[in-house]
Amino acid sequence: MLLKTLFITFFIWLIPSTNRAGEKQYMMQQPNVVTHAIRFIEQDWNLAKQMAKQENKLIFVDVYATWCPPCMLLKTKTFQNKKVGDFFNNNFINISIDAEKGIGPQVARYFGVNAYPTLVFTDAAGKPVLYAMGYMGTKDILKFAQAVLDKLNSQK
Repeated sequence: MLLKTLFITFFIWLIPSTNRAGEKQYMMQQPNVVTHAIRFIEQDWNLAKQMAKQENKLIFVDVYATWCPPCMLLKTKTFQNKKVGDFFNNNFINISIDAEKGIGPQVARYFGVNAYPTLVFTDAAGKPVLYAMGYMGTKDILKFAQAVLDKLNSQK
């Protein structure tokens, strides 16, 4: 069964294309990866904490709901911005949590979430450092992220 699954998975990755002469060619396609966006861990709080400890970084938590328009705007606009992606990927372990599925309700209760989106910065153990609610544009989220780094540096 495992061999059959691997075989099928391999051929799913083979995507036909045509060259200029009209001949079909098969080539390996990489998944669509947006390299300039914030890279999020999805729904795995323990992994985020583990990585934060290993890399000595804070955790950025995006707590959202799938039906929430400001949440979707964050995902499609702000989190896709190159400056935002570079800054967050370099300075934080980023996790995105759907507050209504899996570990989401538990995490939302832990952070006292009562509005979406809720954006939380925590230390590697998961203790909140700074949080905000609602949509933020590119400039505002970068100021917010810098504020948490400044707060951390002032405590040293």
